[in-house]
Amino acid sequence: MASRGDASTAESASRTLVLAIDGTGRVVQCGPNARTVLGYEPADLIGRAVTDLAADEGKAKVEALLEALASGHEHPTALAVRRGNIGPDGEPSGGEGGTADAVVTAQPMVGAAGGTAPIGLLHVRVALPVSARYQDPALMRRALMDDQVTRFGASLDLDQSARGLVDVIVPHYCTAASVLVLESLVAADEVHSEAGAAPLRRIAVTSDDGNPMWTATFPAGEVLVYPEGTPYRKVLETARPVHLPHVDGEMSGEIAARWRRRPVRELLTGVSMVLLPLIAQDTLLGFIACTRVPGFRRFDAYDVEIGMEFATRAAIVIDNARRFSRERATALALQRSLLPHRLSAPSSVEVRHRYLPGSQLVEVGGDWYESIALPGARVALIVGDVAGHGVRAAVTMGRLRTALHTLANLELPPADALHVMHELMIELGEQEPHFATCVYAVYDATSGTLEVASAGHLPPLLAAPGGATEYLEVPPAPPLGVSGSATIESREFEVEDGSVFVIYTDGLVENRGRDIDDGLARLRGIFGEGATARPMEDLAKATLAGVYADHHRDDIAVLLARLRRLPEDRFGSWTLPSDPAAVRRARGLVRDRLDAWDLGELTHTTQLLVSELITNAYRYAPDEPIELRLLLERSLVCEVRDRSAALPRLRRAADDDENGRGLLVVSQLAHRWGSRRTATGKVVWCEQTIPGVDPEPYEPPSTWPGQNHHRD
Repeated sequence: MASRGDASTAESASRTLVLAIDGTGRVVQCGPNARTVLGYEPADLIGRAVTDLAADEGKAKVEALLEALASGHEHPTALAVRRGNIGPDGEPSGGEGGTADAVVTAQPMVGAAGGTAPIGLLHVRVALPVSARYQDPALMRRALMDDQVTRFGASLDLDQSARGLVDVIVPHYCTAASVLVLESLVAADEVHSEAGAAPLRRIAVTSDDGNPMWTATFPAGEVLVYPEGTPYRKVLETARPVHLPHVDGEMSGEIAARWRRRPVRELLTGVSMVLLPLIAQDTLLGFIACTRVPGFRRFDAYDVEIGMEFATRAAIVIDNARRFSRERATALALQRSLLPHRLSAPSSVEVRHRYLPGSQLVEVGGDWYESIALPGARVALIVGDVAGHGVRAAVTMGRLRTALHTLANLELPPADALHVMHELMIELGEQEPHFATCVYAVYDATSGTLEVASAGHLPPLLAAPGGATEYLEVPPAPPLGVSGSATIESREFEVEDGSVFVIYTDGLVENRGRDIDDGLARLRGIFGEGATARPMEDLAKATLAGVYADHHRDDIAVLLARLRRLPEDRFGSWTLPSDPAAVRRARGLVRDRLDAWDLGELTHTTQLLVSELITNAYRYAPDEPIELRLLLERSLVCEVRDRSAALPRLRRAADDDENGRGLLVVSQLAHRWGSRRTATGKVVWCEQTIPGVDPEPYEPPSTWPGQNHHRD
């Protein structure tokens, strides 16, 4: 229909008559299709002045056309032409033929002599009457097949492809159309063959007859099972086109009754309908319901053939979109399962995160984040990015995240943990090349220090309460898995209480239309003066402002942490001499501090645990001072620090052994225990739960775009 507005539509809804004009402005030759284009017999036009064919208001334009022919110039114009009274069937229609809008192009002939010899041609293109829109199968085929499939098949999105499909088939083939596909296909699952009883979803519907009841009665997005005895059920059961040249009132009433949808009778009475199955690789994906309302030529067998040729091509497009959706859903599900479902941190540290998968043009990536509470009021903050996209990148991300989570729980320093990760990536690269970037930071809430190591990653951002915002300068190192002689080193920073620490992946600051320096400047501006006083949720939202509309967006991972020290009244630290008497003093210090914290019920157990840990430290570092720390968090943590690098090992002592039972006692009484090396020795710690306090409380997150991609 010309009102749709593209070139192919206009061409398919028009016919062209060629007239040869002599020097006197009369028709000397006429195309044989004069009857179908203008309603005249060819003989009636020969010798007739061409100005007689134009309506009164168009005669001046015809004169301009004749002048163009005489001067040898080509000239187009739009005007109203008079129609004859000969109908398409060759019989007079009675009365005057009226007028028709036409585009007339004058084309001069080279070497024309003038006089009664032709001097040029007039190409008269007349829009078809509405009722004759589907009269010419050749035009209909060309309108459907000429690059239309390529146009609506350019998108791999199922809904967009379906909408493009119905916008092509209406108006070139029918006046109303719906695309229905199996519900399992929409769900990105395997397509299940359930014959006619399979649930379908209508993913696109349109009409151009001005009747809004089509979209109201057959709404897009509806999931349904067609009842038995209807033509819709037949096309599903046979996987063959169903052709209904004329649907009378009795048939439409029966369909409406079986379907229990009363408006169907009114809509389908008098229509001509064909249902075209969508079959790709011998699998039925759904069908296209095509309808011509009364007043238009009814579907015939040749129309069905043309429609099936179009449906075969359309099925390939739908199947490609289905396969892409399924692969993307698989990758998203895999990535969602590999990303953390909850983050942990000390009570003084507030953590927020954001994750967005890449746009459908970029696919799933390998970005990940992690926040892991460590003993001693410390937290590991990690963001990484595996190079590449798709399932392989997501699988590699899962491997690295699991390995790094284990290394964090082993309490390796950031640089050492990244070095182990580098060796792992080198090993994985022997099977398939991989590399990744990662930034690993550990914040100590008792000392206010932040230790950061980076492997090829973008610099972390630190915003201080005073308004100072800086990108931290961390010793550079190549990405994990890239061979080279550079070593991974860490750097320690003194952090002002209340500062906001931001780590992120490159998708946040870099895209096709923006330089990375501009992205870094934008991020720095978000965390400018006054930013640390804003709620963390507001800051998290601000980091992703404007990225959702980017159709070439890479996946994005952002981790924000407001770093605050543990209040001084929540921990105590004492230095004890390396002497057997230190055990008695430690027991007294523990009793006094637990009484101050109203935790007297834990005194006996804590004293026993501390006694065993200090005795162990005295045995392995007899000439060095011992440091004892108690920390009250969501749990009670006891730490004993000495100058020996030998880590304790739990073993089961024999019946006649005099030693070796201390750590066994600790493991039985404590909720958990562990050890870690320090620059000057080691720390052995144990943790006890506090009655009535959940050591790992779960706080329901607020809703934000993208959270459904990784949270159950």
